Amino acid sequence: MKIIACNGSKSLSEKISQHIGVSLADASLRTFNDREIFVEINENIRGEDVFIVQSTSHPANDHLMELLISIDAAKRGSAKRITAVIPYYGYARQDRKTGPRTPITAKLVANLITSAGADRVLTMDLHAGQIQGFFDIPLDNIFSAPPILKDIKEKFNTNSNIVVASPDVGGVVRARAFAKRLNAGLAIADKRREKAGESEVMNIIGEVNNKICILLDDIADSAGTLCNAAEALKKNGASEIYSYIVHGVLSGNAINKISNSAIKELVLTDTIEPSNEVKNAKNIRHISIAPLMGEAIKRISSDASVSALFD
Repeated sequence: MKIIACNGSKSLSEKISQHIGVSLADASLRTFNDREIFVEINENIRGEDVFIVQSTSHPANDHLMELLISIDAAKRGSAKRITAVIPYYGYARQDRKTGPRTPITAKLVANLITSAGADRVLTMDLHAGQIQGFFDIPLDNIFSAPPILKDIKEKFNTNSNIVVASPDVGGVVRARAFAKRLNAGLAIADKRREKAGESEVMNIIGEVNNKICILLDDIADSAGTLCNAAEALKKNGASEIYSYIVHGVLSGNAINKISNSAIKELVLTDTIEPSNEVKNAKNIRHISIAPLMGEAIKRISSDASVSALFD
């Protein structure tokens, strides 16, 4: 087995390799002055099971090209099998046509990864489940629930005063699943415009008065919906508000919004490499999905069941 770390997931790759007990493969990924990307694998990978780890987060296009070029380098190096390990699958929100002449970029990215020479894909918490069907190669979409549930249980010690909240209607299925596992209540932030021309109002469905609320979502980008939901929970009497997000994109002014919001603590996984600004934020903490990702890689390499991890 060989694990190649691309620039978008360096520290996560190191944690995965430590968990598995395999050193990272010696590979050079560099950018020329004209911004062209060059990849060279500096050791023999002929007949090897190769795992290329790269989240296609910001800068998404550079990281995607790095992944594609790395796959091509491994293919031309006669690797036996190439698995693209994509903890955060960028462009996942462009999973359908939104107008008459708009692209389905998530499908285009799937085609590019397949055409580059990947034999299979390992990813985590796809934004839209149907993306699995965009690939004509095997795809394992694993879930971040185990480390998140473990952290919640350790932090709140199965506090009976917990309510799991979804920041929008689209995340209800995820929130309900967590609420069931934690034996907790469920709340939903419902955003609606009462009359044309009026600003949207955030209504809370469920009982949150004097409760500890845990906001759950898969992606936080601008963090507007998340912070608005937290504010609505606070207005409805929530005593404390925490948030758990799988993919912390946190673009633009997101960190400042979170720092000044009603959220006491935001917990992110490390599917996306945190910037220095995120690391220094007073109310943001990280938990690692490396052990879970490492176990999935070991199972793929040994042709064992990946779904058994979640039984």
